[in-house]
Amino acid sequence: MATSIGEMSDRARDVFRLVVEAYLENGQPVGSRTISRTSTLNLSPASIRNVMQDLEETGLLAAPHTSAGRVPTESGLRLFVDAIMQVAEPRPEDRAAIESLIERGGPIEEAIASATAALSGLSACAGIVLVPKEEPALKQLAFVPLSPRQAVAVVVGSDGSVENRVIDLPPGVTPSTLAEVGNYVSARLSGLTLREAQARLADEIRAGQAALDKAAQTLVAQGLALWSEDGSRRPVLIVRGQANLIDDSAAADLDRVRQLLDELEGKEEIARLLDRARAGEAMKIFIGSENELFALSGSSVIAAPWRGHDGKLVGVVGVIGPTRLNYARVVPMVDFTAKTLSRLMG
Repeated sequence: MATSIGEMSDRARDVFRLVVEAYLENGQPVGSRTISRTSTLNLSPASIRNVMQDLEETGLLAAPHTSAGRVPTESGLRLFVDAIMQVAEPRPEDRAAIESLIERGGPIEEAIASATAALSGLSACAGIVLVPKEEPALKQLAFVPLSPRQAVAVVVGSDGSVENRVIDLPPGVTPSTLAEVGNYVSARLSGLTLREAQARLADEIRAGQAALDKAAQTLVAQGLALWSEDGSRRPVLIVRGQANLIDDSAAADLDRVRQLLDELEGKEEIARLLDRARAGEAMKIFIGSENELFALSGSSVIAAPWRGHDGKLVGVVGVIGPTRLNYARVVPMVDFTAKTLSRLMG
């Protein structure tokens, strides 16, 4: 079981930090002699080796081969990112590159695409942006009877979109129940987005204020659920820079890279992952198997939500890459990109 930072001695913390930083820089197992040569620690290679052995026993380091070198485990990387890593402002050249790409004018869609390109190029990872399409307001919900047990549900959005689907009717539904549903939606839910309409319906049912019987309540809920299933309104996901993931250091681990590229094809799964980041207030960092989607390839995701002019969360911007990321550099870049997009939307 991995230890916490508070339980580590100063010596162990220093050695651990140096091992992780050296590994993140070159991707190779780090030996005690390397730490002894390149650090200001007044410790012999033998002493450093003993500390590294202790860190391995606590689950923070691992020996990937028979070599004396160690690499951080996913638990070790998580501890480093959460408790040791020093995050500064983005480097001036990174800020300039991001701003020049995003702020050169044109539609917001171009700015969003540029954000992925900028992050991809600067981080040597795949850049990702998730943008939900604008959710239209509900205008009308109606049911056209087909038989005593089936009807066509017709959902009309304020943007003119129309969806219809055959649904099974709950027992006891009459033509007057269907008319009641239409009247209720027109009076109480018209003009609301899907999320707002669902919340309003739930509130009114909970408070006993919904002027609907059980069958009619079920029909309204079914109609709203139908609307939410519309595939065209699923989030738009932009991925750029997959080629960055195939670098020289990846040549020895082509199976992992191939797995990651396959995972990047599963855009719906990535969209669901990023939606978790969108639901939060701050940056999210998923390391390796902490996130089921990238458990096989052992990849990391750094993602930050960005907001529109009204302060509401709009989308998510971030990067996907190997767990051996330069977190201290990439984390502030992602955060700065999210803030730049927020400012553009203001």
